[in-house]
Amino acid sequence: MAKKYLVYLKTVWRSWFIILVIIILITAIYNPTAAIILTIISIILFLLSFVPSLFFKNRLLRFLKKYYRIEESDIIKELKKDKEKIRNGIFKLSQKQKNKNWLIVFLENHYIFYHKDIIDKFKVLYNKNYGEKEILDVMKKIDIKTRAEIKAITDTLERNDRLLKEEIII
Repeated sequence: MAKKYLVYLKTVWRSWFIILVIIILITAIYNPTAAIILTIISIILFLLSFVPSLFFKNRLLRFLKKYYRIEESDIIKELKKDKEKIRNGIFKLSQKQKNKNWLIVFLENHYIFYHKDIIDKFKVLYNKNYGEKEILDVMKKIDIKTRAEIKAITDTLERNDRLLKEEIII
């Protein structure tokens, strides 16, 4: 019974905008001043609904920057939030990481966050023309475990134009 009630509430919640417009139109016919006040209150509430998501993204980013490397599962355990909410937050951060000094990589169906210091160290090793194996040997001390991680970091940095490719001069 409770599930049916929740489904009904979700359906109403999805169509709240249409219901609100109908209520405002009916109110406008009888009392235009009340309709204007209702519209202003609705706009304010709509804008306030975005505030928690902004706070969550900032809180998530502050949390991530405390670690040199942290995986999605560890973030979920530490923040004690819903997996989908964490994934969406990390996904949104990963879409806007082009000019950031940290890096988020999607590998084997989960996200991994790397701190600025790890990325700077990686770039130094990459620019010295180290191969994946040599980079992995050096970076194992920092808890990078596999060559797949090294490959994912390289691909993500290249995709975001954050990795300098040096040309070979003949």
